Amino acid sequence: MTQDEGESRSDAEASRPSPGPADDEGDSDDFVTRLRTAETGVLAFVREAFVSVSIVVAIGLLLYLVSGVWPPMVAVESGSMEPHMERGDLVVISAPERFSPEYDFEETGVVTADVGEERGYRTLGGHGSVVVYDPPSRFGSPIIHRAHFWVEEGENWYDEANPEYVNADGCAELSNCPAPHAGFVTKGDANSQYDQASGIAEPVKREWVEGVARFRIPYLGYVRLKLTGLFVSVPAGDAPSVGESVLGYAGPPEFESDRETVAEKTLQSPNVANASG
Repeated sequence: MTQDEGESRSDAEASRPSPGPADDEGDSDDFVTRLRTAETGVLAFVREAFVSVSIVVAIGLLLYLVSGVWPPMVAVESGSMEPHMERGDLVVISAPERFSPEYDFEETGVVTADVGEERGYRTLGGHGSVVVYDPPSRFGSPIIHRAHFWVEEGENWYDEANPEYVNADGCAELSNCPAPHAGFVTKGDANSQYDQASGIAEPVKREWVEGVARFRIPYLGYVRLKLTGLFVSVPAGDAPSVGESVLGYAGPPEFESDRETVAEKTLQSPNVANASG
């Protein structure tokens, strides 16, 4: 090769354009176009999965902004709130202070059944608020029952109670009487006794209340329960029980492997409405 040929080749190579940022942008644009227009294959699957996840996240964030609580939905597992909450219902909840009337109890966001009856305030088929509460001493899921009235620490609440919902002839025979601390007396609509009379829970402190039920969507909770394996079939004639999957939208379950199964809890506490995320 002569000197002139070598110089000519060097000049040609020097004048050849080298890859630059514009080429990288072109490759990116091409990938986005293929991702957007793909009808089959991996790219189509990735696109649809991304869109689905984005929609779920957007709905979850919207519900959180509106309700002020996470997760904003619970799925009914069994029956202590029947007939106003059925197995498989999806119940929408909110933070207690959201959407509460001015006559809620001391700005807790909770309207007790006695006040609800006076004011004509009803939720989910009965007077007063249906609350999701989680006693710190309870092992397992939170409980969702109706708040009936408030008691003060040391109060003898036997005379204030509906005699149909206690199995005692006086405070001395009644569980949690006098009240060990101030809190709400609660009851499942289908249960024969108050939670506090049957030993399900002590009076519910205001800080134990995690949310207030607003309305229910029939059957949609079955999907949530099936996905998490929480649905329990209770034979006809058994004591009613309810499990709630407070969760939402429904959010990721929080059941740990060392917790009791819902079936075990149903057998041990047949009159409890549970709520878990």
